[in-house]
Amino acid sequence: MRLDAADILRALERGDIYPAFQPLVELKTGQVAGFEILARWQHEELGTILPDVFISEIEARGLSNRLTLSLLGKAFASIPLRESSLFVTVNLSPLQLQDTELPGLIAECARPSGFSLDRLMIEVTESALVDDMSRAKAVAGELKALGCSLALDDFGTGYSSLKHLESLPFDRLKVDRGFVSTMTEDRERRKIVAAVVGLGQSLGLLTVAEGIETQEQASMLLWLGCELGQGWLYGKPVPEAEIPRMLAVPMETFAAKMPAPLDGESVVGAHMLPAQRFAQLQAIYDGAPVGLCFIDKQLRYVTLNRQLAKLNGVPAAAHLGRTVAEVLPRLFPIVEPYIRRALRGESITGVEIQKPPAEGGGEAQTLVLSYRPARDEAGEVLGVSVAIMDVTERKRTEQALHESEVHFRHMMTLGPHVPWVLNALGEVIEASPQWEVVTGQSLEEALGNGWQKMLHPVDVPPTQEAIRISLSTGKPIDISYRVRSPEGEWKQMRSRGAPRFGSAGEVVSVYGLVEEVEGEKQISEELRSCEAELRAAVDAVPVGVILADANDSTIFMVNPEAGTIFGGAVFSGQNISEFTPLGITDAEGLPFSLEENPLARAMQRGETTEPRIMFYRRADGKRIRITLSGKPIYADNRRLIGGLMIVQEMGSPE
Repeated sequence: MRLDAADILRALERGDIYPAFQPLVELKTGQVAGFEILARWQHEELGTILPDVFISEIEARGLSNRLTLSLLGKAFASIPLRESSLFVTVNLSPLQLQDTELPGLIAECARPSGFSLDRLMIEVTESALVDDMSRAKAVAGELKALGCSLALDDFGTGYSSLKHLESLPFDRLKVDRGFVSTMTEDRERRKIVAAVVGLGQSLGLLTVAEGIETQEQASMLLWLGCELGQGWLYGKPVPEAEIPRMLAVPMETFAAKMPAPLDGESVVGAHMLPAQRFAQLQAIYDGAPVGLCFIDKQLRYVTLNRQLAKLNGVPAAAHLGRTVAEVLPRLFPIVEPYIRRALRGESITGVEIQKPPAEGGGEAQTLVLSYRPARDEAGEVLGVSVAIMDVTERKRTEQALHESEVHFRHMMTLGPHVPWVLNALGEVIEASPQWEVVTGQSLEEALGNGWQKMLHPVDVPPTQEAIRISLSTGKPIDISYRVRSPEGEWKQMRSRGAPRFGSAGEVVSVYGLVEEVEGEKQISEELRSCEAELRAAVDAVPVGVILADANDSTIFMVNPEAGTIFGGAVFSGQNISEFTPLGITDAEGLPFSLEENPLARAMQRGETTEPRIMFYRRADGKRIRITLSGKPIYADNRRLIGGLMIVQEMGSPE
């Protein structure tokens, strides 16, 4: 059946041609942002007639404005739309954009419902702009003056797209469905979509992708930076009555998922413009304290930072476009296997190598290298990202610290200390096996309150009272009592302890030690001699060193370098719980807790912590970047006797 003018006019008058609403969704959140108005004709004989059949007939008979105003009038009066802030968008035919009366007609159409025209988006196809650009520009200007926004539809399918973008005041750019539908399989189409989205962002235009049918397409578009999506994934065009049902669907249903990082790699925020991404990444690249570079599939340097050029001893410009083998012929045979593995998709971290000395002499360097495959939005490996850290100085420091540790272990072994830990009930939950040597009582018998059986009966009540006072008030314990030796003699002992507090200020435990008072003078002289040797070794270390005694959790040695970094904020005799809140923060400005303190972790849990970058504000107000690491120190019998913290200044964070 052929449609004639009478059929079309009758359909318009009777309302047989009605608006259908297809949602436009924010890719990142899944929130429905608006609806595109699409014409549908419910013919009494032919049933549903799609626009492809009747729109050309309407345009040929000069009825485009009548159809547009009919659709807009019904959309403006729609209760679900009037009671929301959603926008609506409608297409104009090529002839309509040449009609100078159209802006006034649209304004008149919106007046009865009070629909704000700043919620109306006018979509213009590129073909509508070819005939008379000056008239199109005038009509577009009047529509903008009414508050309407303009979108360039089907971008990339016309012949003068860039000219149109330059000439007309567009607010949005719609990526044609033909590119979107095959972008996940066709690399060239994917590049076109990326270029269109990037162009829109560079011009400050919001980008909309049409024809989205799969979550994979939505996720890739989000990764590229596209803001809005439209297509059957979110819903087909529906009558007005179904709008509430569509709005009731949870946002999470439609939200696109950013592609998961591969092998722990990072993802750049999709909300940033390309120029912003580049500027931020360039700042990170240049400011990184390690050498960074990108190597392509031909093993050529594409980018690198100043630190890498310094490590290689070759100017940055001399790297670009040249292969690793050309720039570093002596190192290349060592690193080539790792680069090849990364190009096959494997992430490799923490590789320690010895870089040969330069041909002119010098010393070998110890380097730690990481290689990660760099992938495009479809997961194809494009090249390798390389990070290199020079740890030569750290290795020297480790050797010097090892010598210091030997002195410290020997010094602690000389003391007849018996470390102990009380819980909040005053019961011993941990103690050194040295207690059995001193008293003859087994450690199992001593736990709880069993140790008090070895005390002189007269000394038990005051000892119990000292524990009670410490638990209730938080005061340190410092008492003397007599214990029975294996030979049956009474020995005078001194017990000292410091409370540990919970988040609410309550005492959760007490750490302390017991030592024999008799013979203390001779032992002290031996300890002082050993301590002098230890201090000489620690002072020679080229980084900050802080040593603490695990028996009472107090710092007993701070070398000059640590004193320079922290000033008078760290000192001998200081409890490590007081050392924690000294203005040390992470990159977000959050202070690290006692549990994060490398020195506390070393002494309380026997943990070794790798260097961690932190920030410290000195008394003079200067903020510096430092690295902190910790290591437990054990006696020859593997008893934990102390902790070591290393601090190194990395310079100003600016």
